[in-house]
Amino acid sequence: MISRRALELATAILTGGFGVAVVVQSLDNGIGWSSAGVDSGTFPFLTGVIIVAGSLYNLARGVVPGARLASVPIAITSIELRRLAGLFVPAAIFVAAIPLLGMYLASAIYVFAVLAIPRHQSVLRSAIAAAATALALYVVFERMFQVSLPHGAFAAAFGF
Repeated sequence: MISRRALELATAILTGGFGVAVVVQSLDNGIGWSSAGVDSGTFPFLTGVIIVAGSLYNLARGVVPGARLASVPIAITSIELRRLAGLFVPAAIFVAAIPLLGMYLASAIYVFAVLAIPRHQSVLRSAIAAAATALALYVVFERMFQVSLPHGAFAAAFGF
């Protein structure tokens, strides 16, 4: 279904793009020395350069036809791809829902959906775990650390 070569190339391109983003942002922050010492972008810049170099190496290994790992014909079967999507899709929906619903409500819905929909837990246990997760996040971050997590547009509509 998906070859090892395709995975190697896609991963190299994604990590390379991340490394380039780190390098560009580091240049905006400044690299080198200032009167106060090392500028704040120096170490992220070096990290970004290492990421880009590793990505270029992986890209080269994926392109070269004689590479041992890149010659594996199938890396992910359709069953494995479905299992991977079962982990990734709910997490992506959760992250996308945070600006709209806020961290607490999105977390509760995510925990409930992950536990109840595949029938890993009963609906009551899933609801209890979801409410406990949202309450724990609120107590730990809002009360103990006094750090406000995103409340979202939904909460803003109700004045929170």
